[in-house]
Amino acid sequence: MSEETSIEVASLRPQGLIRLRTVTRLRWFAVVGQALVTGFVVMGLNYDAPVFALFLTIAVAVIVNIYFSLRHSQTEVLSGNALLGHLVFDVLQIGAMLFLTGGIHNPFVVWLILAPMLAAFALDVKRAGIVMGVVTVILTLGALWHYPLPGEFDAPSTYTVGTLVALMLGVAFTAAYARQVSIANSKLSAALEATQAVLAREEKLTAVGGLAAAAAHELGTPLGTILVTAKEMQSELPAGHLREDADLLISQTQRCQRILTRLANLGYVEDQRHAELTLDGMLHEASKPFLDQPGLDIEFHFDPDSCPSAPERLKRIPAVIYGLRTLIENAVKFADRKMRISASWDARTLQVVIEDDGPGFPAHILSRLGEPFARQDRAGSTNGRHGLGLGFFIAKTLLERTGATMNFGNGRYLSGAWVEISWPLSRLLIEDQKHIMKSDTERHER
Repeated sequence: MSEETSIEVASLRPQGLIRLRTVTRLRWFAVVGQALVTGFVVMGLNYDAPVFALFLTIAVAVIVNIYFSLRHSQTEVLSGNALLGHLVFDVLQIGAMLFLTGGIHNPFVVWLILAPMLAAFALDVKRAGIVMGVVTVILTLGALWHYPLPGEFDAPSTYTVGTLVALMLGVAFTAAYARQVSIANSKLSAALEATQAVLAREEKLTAVGGLAAAAAHELGTPLGTILVTAKEMQSELPAGHLREDADLLISQTQRCQRILTRLANLGYVEDQRHAELTLDGMLHEASKPFLDQPGLDIEFHFDPDSCPSAPERLKRIPAVIYGLRTLIENAVKFADRKMRISASWDARTLQVVIEDDGPGFPAHILSRLGEPFARQDRAGSTNGRHGLGLGFFIAKTLLERTGATMNFGNGRYLSGAWVEISWPLSRLLIEDQKHIMKSDTERHER
């Protein structure tokens, strides 16, 4: 998976994760609050209010909630249209309560902000726009026509207009914020799923050698039986066609045994050989698809001031190879003519730096690198290709799972971008190599 798999913002849609239980519980909370406030204002404060109409409006919400509680499963995930219907009903019900109690001058008008925020988070743009449109109409009507708020003062028109504008801005801001949170959450979920798919694929490839060895072991016994039986037949048959058939059966069985022996050795010897590699081998394997890139010079540099002996036996970790390859691919994409892969180490740490002579990382996204939604063109890029999206996020995630830490910047040895990856060397070394590295470091220090 390359940088081309970066997720487009416009292609993401919030997932339907709102259940009926959530909507009905929020409505019960609103109903109880409306009933308590209405009772307190009318009976506790002795304010004059259209009590019958208020409690009738509350009763409608109660009936709707009871209906959906009895006729539908509370664990049901609401479709887009169903959630839209619930939110529009709640907006209209709260709007009716506000119409009877002072319109936008009622302090509880802020309840109208909740529906657009939930719609922006859980619905597509079109349906969320419908909810916001209904809320805008309710707010406007509530500013123009409403029953007087009990004890309401005579508010000047400028105050009413200012309140209306403030409420609409609040609706727009909270909806936009919820929308961005929803998009970020969707991108992160998609990126994590892609990361898990990459790891699953690498694990399957690693298991092929073991499967070959197991198959060779299982088939060895019946082939041995066939060979013994064929030899007995050969010894008892006179010369002729049947004797020739027995000879052929023996030779082909022996050939099968030789093939299975190679498979068995492949499952052990090859796995052992591929389970470890040198530092140079690790970097060349990660960069192999790009070594013949036309017009690009890829330089490998090993720090001469590092511990005298380079790590010779590193664990072959698929996540490390894949993560490095993705970072190298990103550097190749934006490099002008040159790219440099350098390594330095001591007894405790291995550090790999990948850099290019391209335009570098844009300054405004350096702090967001490694997030699945930091998807921008490199500064000064003229090839129209995008980078730093999902592939970069997956590389960072995979490498950090192997114990690595990453830093980014511009203009280190070359003029373009650089990525520095550092591991505790103990996470990468084969066990017996750890002692060799430690001894080499002690001799070097003396």
